[in-house]
Amino acid sequence: MNWWALATLFAFSIIKFMFTPFTGPGLQLSFLETYFACVAGGLFGSSIFFFSAGYFMRRARENQQKKNKARILKGLPIKTKKRFTRMNKLVVRLKSSIGIVGICFWAPFFLSIPVGSIVAAKFYGDNKKAYPLIVLGMLINGTITTGIAYLSYG
Repeated sequence: MNWWALATLFAFSIIKFMFTPFTGPGLQLSFLETYFACVAGGLFGSSIFFFSAGYFMRRARENQQKKNKARILKGLPIKTKKRFTRMNKLVVRLKSSIGIVGICFWAPFFLSIPVGSIVAAKFYGDNKKAYPLIVLGMLINGTITTGIAYLSYG
């Protein structure tokens, strides 16, 4: 068992879960070693970022308030954010069309573990189903991507 390779997969899965299993065959790891290292890293990262998302959102809000206070002290007008931007409309459309299951399954997978977990927590942090859906998504997505990696390595 190559502990260095397992630790590498674990560490990379904390950040980008989608592509990490494809390095497993090149490191001469078995399917199960690659799967468990990647899923464990993904679950570790999503746990950290999902449960600390409130801190990150609070910090961003405080930074914006500091910038606004600095603008007031300089005598400049406060910049107000547009509410109906294309991105906001897209987010609302995605949230209403794919719902909690889609966001919790696919946001950490396609975006990245940190960004996807924070997005899921922002939308569904109060819902008790959100984190178990992220875990289930990691298990299913890990099986699929690791399977594709080992079938294509052939």
